[in-house]
Amino acid sequence: MKRGILIGVVAVLAVVAATVATVTVMSRDRRVPLVVRPTPSSVPPTQLASGPVRAPLSGALLGAWVRPDSLTQTGRLAALDSWEKLVGRRMDVVNTYRRFDQDFFESSDRTVAARGSTLMLSWASEDTRQVAAGAFDSTLVARARELKAFRAPVLLRFRWEMDRPNLRSTVWAPADYIGAWKHVRAVFAREGATNASWVWCPTAEGYNGGYAQPYYPGDDQVDWICADVYAGNKLRAIGDLADGFLRFAAEHPAKAAMVGEFGVARSWGDQRAPWLRDAASTFKAHPQIRAVMYFESDPLDNAGANQQFELADDPAAMAAFKALADEPYFNTRSASRK
Repeated sequence: MKRGILIGVVAVLAVVAATVATVTVMSRDRRVPLVVRPTPSSVPPTQLASGPVRAPLSGALLGAWVRPDSLTQTGRLAALDSWEKLVGRRMDVVNTYRRFDQDFFESSDRTVAARGSTLMLSWASEDTRQVAAGAFDSTLVARARELKAFRAPVLLRFRWEMDRPNLRSTVWAPADYIGAWKHVRAVFAREGATNASWVWCPTAEGYNGGYAQPYYPGDDQVDWICADVYAGNKLRAIGDLADGFLRFAAEHPAKAAMVGEFGVARSWGDQRAPWLRDAASTFKAHPQIRAVMYFESDPLDNAGANQQFELADDPAAMAAFKALADEPYFNTRSASRK
């Protein structure tokens, strides 16, 4: 009897060991343990709800925002070409930022789309109360018609990071934001602009603090659930940083999830590469995440190395990102696209 119990215990321990792994990320002041759940290889492929930009059946699309030296059409393309040469492949998704009153598509965007990459338009907003009241409908109609004429499916992040405290004076309360979101979607639908997947994307800090979730417009309004996740002022494992986001996404299991921006700050030096390797493991451990986008930029308006995320001039960190990009899990599209 005791022998049978012992064999049973050993069997259970073997299953646990096969399905749970522990990854350790170095921090300046401590080692941060992260429990990685079963790898996606054990998860059957599923088609998650994601709108016109269809999420892959398994694995994740890989993309980036690459800040150009000059905000010209040739500058944008040169920056992206340089990045893709370093990474060794084309990006599945190319992120770009638009003011509310700015045309959606420029010549560089059309070139990127013609190469086979999906565009993600991160679109700012005017005062949400005024948007919801129809004060900017002429602008909405113009953008909707432009999108419809473009035809190709795009990811549309309307007023991403709406939960940031510095946006309160224009975003107002969650009800105001949701009202604006629904109004914008209704105008686009009325104009026949149905080729956008609508991406709702607060900050990871907002999820963890519980103040992002009230801005959610609803499952019938959102195609991709998203978060922006950074190791900036604090170096913590990305699974820890994104914990609130992962929990919220799990509460909406039919929805595709996305990391709209992620980055590890220059200030973390030789710990950047381990952080990126852990990020790859974390993404793979959460198969609801079907797209991830790196923020390859040292923003000019953000002073200090804690807000600088460019990898191109950091050989070790760049090698870690390239290793991520080479993994089959992040190569869900044809190898001919590389």
